[in-house]
Amino acid sequence: MITILFALAAAFSNALNMITQHIASISDPGKTKGWRFVRYLATNPLWLFGWVALGGSFVFQALALHNGQMSVVQPLLVTELVFALVLRRLWIRQQIRDITWWAAAVTCGSLALFVAVSEPTGGHAQPTSSAWIGATIATGGAAAILTLVGRRGSPVRRAAALGAATAILWALVATFIKAMTDTLTQFGPVGMFTHWPVYALNVGPLSISQPCIVLVDPMVSIVLSVWIFDEVFTENALRLSVGILAFAVMCVAATVLARTTPATMERGPGQAPSPLGTG
Repeated sequence: MITILFALAAAFSNALNMITQHIASISDPGKTKGWRFVRYLATNPLWLFGWVALGGSFVFQALALHNGQMSVVQPLLVTELVFALVLRRLWIRQQIRDITWWAAAVTCGSLALFVAVSEPTGGHAQPTSSAWIGATIATGGAAAILTLVGRRGSPVRRAAALGAATAILWALVATFIKAMTDTLTQFGPVGMFTHWPVYALNVGPLSISQPCIVLVDPMVSIVLSVWIFDEVFTENALRLSVGILAFAVMCVAATVLARTTPATMERGPGQAPSPLGTG
């Protein structure tokens, strides 16, 4: 239970960081650019609070990974989308469509079912060197290829590719955090910068990049949890099948949630598609 609570706290902190820093970044009354914009952000309390929330997310995620299985913690971070939706409604007072609320409910329900029936267990704290090397090369190579793909093309293609690359690296960082929880101070700054997908979020629509970031991460994390930490799932074929189906439903619902969420942080309906950062 403590693992779930820490993971949900990390997801909420991630959502809080995304909302606060995005609002701060589009609230500059002078619409400054360059170093003046950087100075504006550095003196904006909301932007600075976003960094505090991001730091809290790192700590909560580290505690969750230290106390539980990676194959449980990383999927739970998908609830970041749900927390962000609630913050948009209660804080920004945006109008949220019914389909989006239904998608959020299905996301939470299918996620809970996946964790309950798949029964992720096992694992060890000292992975083999070959597992580390193989997983690092595989994930690093995949992220590099996606980054190259994301350098050109339409905003949608770039957002998807860079979002997926960010998620893969995020999953790899999670393995480092889990393996080295006792030396958190060495990874704090790296974790903070890794968790903030600047490039992915600035090249295309949030409705494309955010699902890629949030959904690819648990998929890759589950693979890495088995590959590196030898975590296992239930041997019951029926329960495992239900767990796989629940995970698939969660991915679809979370994608619908992200795609139907208001495209901007403006008050009101905000339903028209718009690249992130436009006001």
